[in-house]
Amino acid sequence: MVLTMPPGPSLDIITRMIANKLTEAWKQPVVVENRPGAGGNIGAGAVVKSEPDGYTFLVATTGSAISPSIYRKLPYDPFKDLVPVSQIYKLSFVMVVHPDVPAKTVAELVAYAKANPGRLNYGSSGAGGTPHLAAELFKSLTGTDIVQVPYKGVAPMSVALITNQVQVIFTTLVDAQQHMKAGKMRALAVTEQNRSALMPDVPTMVEAGVQGYELPNWIGMYAPAGTPPEILTKLHAELVKILAMPDVKDYILKGGNEIVGSTPEEFAATYKADVAKFARIIKDARIPQQD
Repeated sequence: MVLTMPPGPSLDIITRMIANKLTEAWKQPVVVENRPGAGGNIGAGAVVKSEPDGYTFLVATTGSAISPSIYRKLPYDPFKDLVPVSQIYKLSFVMVVHPDVPAKTVAELVAYAKANPGRLNYGSSGAGGTPHLAAELFKSLTGTDIVQVPYKGVAPMSVALITNQVQVIFTTLVDAQQHMKAGKMRALAVTEQNRSALMPDVPTMVEAGVQGYELPNWIGMYAPAGTPPEILTKLHAELVKILAMPDVKDYILKGGNEIVGSTPEEFAATYKADVAKFARIIKDARIPQQD
């Protein structure tokens, strides 16, 4: 299982939990290989070059739906070279600000940003990443001028907010929660359609007044094109069983995530729709393509 993230984050832990459960079920080792970089293109490129024999799969983030619009040239065709297996779970992002920002609500932040154009900075984990697009979608829908400061990853982006180098970031609930408890961040809204059980008092972006705000954010599994259907069916069935196991289910839910376990057909439809959605966000924000 090739993972497009480095070792350590929650997704890495969940992927290894799934691999261990598959090892137990199939009585043969299932290993995780971390291949981060280039918005997930390095890992995806390695998987599409592998034999479609059921021995290599890809676990990727929403970045796989962003890459077709953010990169001029991909090392693979996202619609022809990869076959969706399942959308494993959804993640909810939260908009947080530094405690010194004079805004307790999204409406107050919008008013402050409009009264002080270009004064606020927001951190991103790099151009084209989900935190970047989440912020640009917010700017586009609210007509605010907030300046991007890109960092090499989520961790330095969070540190930048805590040290007040930037005043706004979009990050995962689980990453923000510990800093919020310590009084180092203040949550204003979550990006999902529904409130999170982890932060039931924090409104959704739509509830906070930003109509039309919807940001896809998920983890999915793919196989190389040409993988036999019976193998895909077997893997999907086993994956659904694993997602229902108490220890796996509890870990995913405690991170503020929503278990999906969709069919290959459902995931294919979601992927196609989200590629188009991110293309619109990137076009509207005038984000330049990367090599």
